[in-house]
Amino acid sequence: MSDAEKTKTSPKKFRKGDLIRVNRAAYENSVEANSSDQEAPDYIFEGPGELLLVKDEYCQVRWRRPVPDVWLRIDQLEPWS
Repeated sequence: MSDAEKTKTSPKKFRKGDLIRVNRAAYENSVEANSSDQEAPDYIFEGPGELLLVKDEYCQVRWRRPVPDVWLRIDQLEPWS
């Protein structure tokens, strides 16, 4: 298996303190999206959110707003730029 193939199949590696945003396509119709409000707030897709904790395939995210922290799957996140 080539390095490019390994990168495609392995989950993204994030660390505590990384700045992220939610990938809209990955989030839509997910278990997390279906268990929340019908429309997600725009700020999660714009970012940045800060990773507080990374555990297995989930990350705890804190937004720079007066809202609760949330847990999201790693494959729904992308680096904020």
